Formats: sequence, structure tokens, C-alpha cells
Amino acid sequence: MQFSLLLLFAVQLMPTSPVGEEVPRGKSRKRVNPVVHTEAPEPDPIADAYRYCNLPNQTEHTWEGHSLADYKLLSVHVMIRHGDRYPLYSIPQTKRPAIDCTLSSNRKPSHPLLASFISHMAQGGRGHWDASLGSLPRVPNHSSCEMGELTQTGVVQHLKNGVILHQAYIRRHRLLPPDWSPRQVFMESTGKSRTLQSGLALLYGFLPDFPWSKLTVRQQWSTLFCGSSCDCPARSRYLDLEQKRQYRQRTSDAELEHNYVAMATALGVATRALRAANPVDSLLCHLCHGLPFPCANSNARTQGACLTLNHFAVIRRQQHDDERERQEVGLYRRYAVLAAHPYLNRTALRMEAAVRRRRKGIEEPVFALASAHDVTMAPLLSALGLEGAGFPRFAARLVFELWKSPEAKEGKGKKGGTVENAFIRVLYNGQDLTFDTDFCRDHDRHSAQPLCPLSNFLNFVRRDMFSIVNATSYQEACHLTVL
Repeated sequence: MQFSLLLLFAVQLMPTSPVGEEVPRGKSRKRVNPVVHTEAPEPDPIADAYRYCNLPNQTEHTWEGHSLADYKLLSVHVMIRHGDRYPLYSIPQTKRPAIDCTLSSNRKPSHPLLASFISHMAQGGRGHWDASLGSLPRVPNHSSCEMGELTQTGVVQHLKNGVILHQAYIRRHRLLPPDWSPRQVFMESTGKSRTLQSGLALLYGFLPDFPWSKLTVRQQWSTLFCGSSCDCPARSRYLDLEQKRQYRQRTSDAELEHNYVAMATALGVATRALRAANPVDSLLCHLCHGLPFPCANSNARTQGACLTLNHFAVIRRQQHDDERERQEVGLYRRYAVLAAHPYLNRTALRMEAAVRRRRKGIEEPVFALASAHDVTMAPLLSALGLEGAGFPRFAARLVFELWKSPEAKEGKGKKGGTVENAFIRVLYNGQDLTFDTDFCRDHDRHSAQPLCPLSNFLNFVRRDMFSIVNATSYQEACHLTVL
């Protein structure tokens, strides 16, 4: 499954324009649902590429943790894409990008927590590691980056994410007490070093110098985070149909084909070999790290010929065209609903349990972190109806917040909370997109209750999201015949 998903996104590595403009953070906590504008200008392929890089020196205005007065934050569930990484492919007849993947607080980009993070990771043997995660390095450690390895930029991106969440949830809302218990923090990652290291960097920014003895890191064997619910024949069939659609769109693009021929000719390689090497992956790395685009090796027939920004722009333009067609056809959306349901269902179950608990103590994590990939987050966004948010950038973060209304509204004498008094917010890269989701788009945010009811989310995950495939449950949807 992971291999086929990588094929699906071989050229779909970049986001479309974000859902809306960044909204400056005001002093008042009353405005918890800023209006997000969904109209966007025609995308600029190069500007979008820089947004995808997510350079960590940029200032962010974020809306995590904003609430109405007297509402209580019960839990936070975060999914991240790993940070900046070295390419997964190399371009034939060119030198690999020269990037150092060791960490140094004296090298840019840096972060105030980087030195202490490096020191703290050296003590990681005291932690509890699921399956094969314990054998993975906890920090990038090669002076010449290996394929797919997290870079220092990737570490800094997630240290920054962690600090943002620390400010929102620890300092502002005291989500976790200083003596938090191991059951209150949940972290899971795929078995790749870049996801494990990204998750640890965010967790360190969120909980600096956290005690290793309290941390258990669990492994997800599937990039879809589907756990024990990965068997879904219809999902695989929708993916196959979407890949065929993407292939037809790509091969019918005359400008793209001419561009690949020109690039291959410049490097002195066969066009099919260049295309198979997925040059956009490496070109993105050069762009994000401020490196010149690659040129032919000295032993190549076309010594000195180089790839250009124009070559890159044509590939990016085709990606935007494919994104538009993908949304119009709808095959990917059907795949996404079935791919994202297991993770969304686990999140829904945890939220409901947190609301309904009837005794002191924590039955579910109050902070849950899933460190994942673009092929995890992209279907999750699509399933939620947030396709306009674009393809996940490096170190993208998707946050689900669970809120409880003031105790006075629950009634006296109740031993536990009720779902009717619980509410959900969904934030993507710091923007509140709750009312852009399918499950809360029709809710009147100007009503007496301006937050999105948790019941909307529960009904969506358990029934409504399957209407797109004419089913009423995950099991039914997975075993329907796909024409």
C-alpha cells in the first residue's frame, strides 16, 4: 500500500493555494471563528513552491487554543507531516544536493531549543519504544544526507510547531499539569526515521525536557494509520482508478511531455529514466535549500547543461491542473473517505470517552500526536472536505481540539459530561477551518452556540461521511463493488 500511495503522489508533491489569508491574532479571545476567505487567485507555481518549503524563519499568526470565555479544553489531537527531508529520488547524471544532515546549533536554520533537544535525545534509551522504533536514530546523523533523511530544517520546523502548541495549550490553558502521567500523552509514528524524529522534535517543543520514563512511542505499520482496520478492498480499487486517471492526465499533457524531453536531452539521459527519477522531488530540495538547480555531470555527454526554473514551473503547472481535475472527478475523494476513516474514528472515540468519563483520572490521552506523511494527511484533509487547503507542506499540522461548555450548562448533580455540551475545532497550520469541514459547514456560527457541536463530528465519522460511496458504515463501504 505504501508503494502504491507513493506512486499516486509521484508528481503531486505540492499544495494548491491555502484556504485563506493569515488572520492577525488579536488580544480578545471572543473571536474564535475568524472568517476564512476561500477565493484564491490563480496559483503562482514558484510562490506555491516556497510555501511548500515552509521556511522556519517566517512568522506565523495562529489560532490554536482560542476559545469563548469559560470554555474548558479537554483534549488535543494532532497529526503532523514530517519536516523537510532529503529527496527520495536522485536525478540521473547529476550530483546529489550537498546537504549536511547532522544537527548543530551553530548552523542555520537554528532554534533556541536545538542544543538542549540534541542533548535530550541522547538520553532516549530511557524511553519506551514500540516494535522497531527503538532501533531508529532519534536525530538525523549523517554529514551527507541519506535518501529521505530529515534535515536540520525539518527538526527546526517541528521545534517551532511544538513551541506554538506549548504557548496555546500549556501556558494558556494548562492542558497538562507539571506532573502529567504517562496515560495523558500519546505519541505514534510510522517506522521511518523522519517521522519519528519529527514527532520527537514537536514533542520537545511542546514539553521541553519531558521525562523519558513517562513516554511510550507506538508504531503505526501503515502510512494510513488504520491500525486493525486496514482491510478495505474498495479503498484499494478507488486508489487504482485514481492512479489511472492521473496517468492519463499526465500523458495527455503535451507541454509536460515536451518539458521532460527537453530536460532529458539537457542531461543526456532517456526521457523515461528522468521521469522515473521524479525530478520534481530533487528540484524542490534545491529550491527549499537555496541551491542552484542541478547540472549534468562532467562525464555526461551534455556536460554543463543545467535544469532551470522554467523546467520546474511546467511540472508545477501540471500539478495544479491535475489537482483541479482530481477534485472534479471525485475518485480521490472516495478513496480518501475510506483511507482516513480509521484515524478519524479513533479520534472520535477518544473525544467521546473524554466527555463521558464519570470518575476522576484520565481514561484517554489529553494530548495525542500522530507523526505521519503527506500520503497520510492528504486523504484526511480530503475526507474532511478541506480539499481547498492544498497538499500538505513540510511540517504541516492538523489539530482537533475538544472543548466543554461551562459547567453551569451541564446541570447540577451530573457525574459526567454529555456530548451535547462538547464542541470541536479543526485547525490546519494555525488557521481555524472548522466551518469549512463537511460536518460543520452548515452550522450557523452566528447562532447562540458559535462553536461546532461534537455530535456533528461523531455523526459524520460514523455515518454521514460514507454517503459519497452510497454506504452507511465503514465495513459496508469497504466491501461494496466499485465499478
